[in-house]
Amino acid sequence: MTTTMMRLRQHLASPIYTSAIARIGSRAHHHRLPIAPPQKLRTTRTMSSSSSSASDAAAASAPFEKPRAVVKKLLAESQPEGQGATVRRSIGRHELRNLDPFLMLDEFSVSKPAGFPDHPHRGFETVTYMLEGAFTHQDFAGHKGTIRTGDVQWMTAGRGIVHSEMPAGDGVQKGLQLWINLSSKDKMIEPRYQELQSKDISRAEKDGVEVRIIAGEAFGVRSPVYTRTPTMYMDFTMRPGSELHQPVPEGWNAFVYIIDGEGVFGREKSAAVGAHHCLVLGPGDGLSVWNRSGAPLRFALVGGQPLGEPVVQHGPFVMNSRAEIQQAMEDYYYGKNGFERASQWTSSA
Repeated sequence: MTTTMMRLRQHLASPIYTSAIARIGSRAHHHRLPIAPPQKLRTTRTMSSSSSSASDAAAASAPFEKPRAVVKKLLAESQPEGQGATVRRSIGRHELRNLDPFLMLDEFSVSKPAGFPDHPHRGFETVTYMLEGAFTHQDFAGHKGTIRTGDVQWMTAGRGIVHSEMPAGDGVQKGLQLWINLSSKDKMIEPRYQELQSKDISRAEKDGVEVRIIAGEAFGVRSPVYTRTPTMYMDFTMRPGSELHQPVPEGWNAFVYIIDGEGVFGREKSAAVGAHHCLVLGPGDGLSVWNRSGAPLRFALVGGQPLGEPVVQHGPFVMNSRAEIQQAMEDYYYGKNGFERASQWTSSA
């Protein structure tokens, strides 16, 4: 058995991939890259409500005619992952296989020597957002870098990438990793990266609510990140007693992941929900949130335009048909169609 084939079998046997094998859903510091280099992004700096348009301010402070209610609530419980790592998975488990266009959401907690060693991807994007600590990433195309607390790496795997993600320091490294599906026309594009340091992420603040805008727009401030699959991704922190009314585009699927604290989501008379819960939102104009506790509430709001295409996933490969999955496995095994460097490369991690 070749080294590449052995590694492929190891990848597909890992818990990170065995939780979602071969399923179909109806919707479901850096070196230059020899392929597509990381984009150096220009960002919109912090803006207060006085900088926003009157319509934006009104939309952010007034309740909606059709608010989005919580239609599903999941507690993300800890489970082992990778090599010695721990994750809290919400999207991607059997209760919520996917939420078109989202394939997986993990809140990870990793300490050395645990991590996510060399593994391949094809057909989707990974968004890694560091909440605490730092992770070092390297891939078979020569790209290497470290993302630290508050930094974001938006990786488009496209036709193929093999990379490792390992803790860069002592202690516990924490973050969120989101998998976003790509449409059939984009699955075989060249890999690329968008990387933002914490200081360059767009921010806004209004009436006791602060937001870091990873993708999309809030309070009249827009992120510079390009989302091939139209996506919004925001990190809100609400002070005690504050409320939020954040528009979400009509027809998009959306969810909330609570990082810290507890809040009332969707309907004003709903029960408060605490940390590590994933809340799937129903249709409507936007999300309303109230923090009636005595401590800050922090959560991620994520929304995306559904692709409406078949989802066939086999571990680290996400395509539209079983034939395409078989082709992806053969390409990785034989080192072709984007995986030419796979058999010769091993990360320094």
